[in-house]
Amino acid sequence: MNLSVIIRNRNEERYIGYSIQSVIDFCGDDVEIIIVDNDSTDDSLRIVNTFDFLDITRVNIDKNEYSPGRSLNIGVKESSNDYLMILSAHCEITKFDFSRVKKQLDGGVGAVWGKQIPIWDGKKISRRYMWSNFEDKPSVNYYSDSEKRYFFHNAFSMFKREHLRKFKFDERLSGKEDRYWANDQIEKGFEIYYDFEQEVKHHYTPNGATWKGTA
Repeated sequence: MNLSVIIRNRNEERYIGYSIQSVIDFCGDDVEIIIVDNDSTDDSLRIVNTFDFLDITRVNIDKNEYSPGRSLNIGVKESSNDYLMILSAHCEITKFDFSRVKKQLDGGVGAVWGKQIPIWDGKKISRRYMWSNFEDKPSVNYYSDSEKRYFFHNAFSMFKREHLRKFKFDERLSGKEDRYWANDQIEKGFEIYYDFEQEVKHHYTPNGATWKGTA
C-alpha cells in the first residue's frame, strides 16, 4: 500500500499497541509507520518494538524542542510514500477505505479527516463540546459554530505527501495546529473534506487537551 502513517508519541503505552494493530488490520503489514517520539519515559517504545515485522521508523524530538506542528513536519519529512495518514497514538481505526480516500485526495482536496468516537475507559460517551463536530454526514469545509472557525482534526486525517511538504504545520503553535492549518488552506482555495465513513475510536487520555470539559 502506498501509504505512510505518522504517529506522535509521548508516554502512550496504554493505547499505542492498539493504534498500530489497527493500522495493520486495515492497511496490511507492508505499510510504513513513522513514530515521532517526544522523550517518552514509559513502556510505549518497547511496545512499538514488538511490531518488529513492520517497516517502522523511529524519530525522537527532545522535549525542549517539541511542538505539535514540528513533530508532524518531521514525520512528513521521514515518510517515503505518496499518501499520508496522521493517527493519534490513542486512536484505534474501526473503518478505513484507502481507495476511497485516495480518490478524494487525487481529486484535489487538501485533506480528508474522519469521524472520531470518544471512548472513556471503554464506554462510548455523548458527543458534546469538541466531539459534536463529528457529524454523521459528509461535509466540505465544515464550519464549527462553537469554535467560530472552520474545523479540522488531525488525530485521524489523510493527505498527499507532496501537499504537506509544500504546506507545513505551524511549528510555533502549542496546540490546535490542525485548525490553523485548515483555515489557512481554505483561505488559499483548497477544500477540506470530512468523510464520516472513515472512523476511529478515540480513547480517553488523562489531562489530554481534547478531553477538557467532557468529564
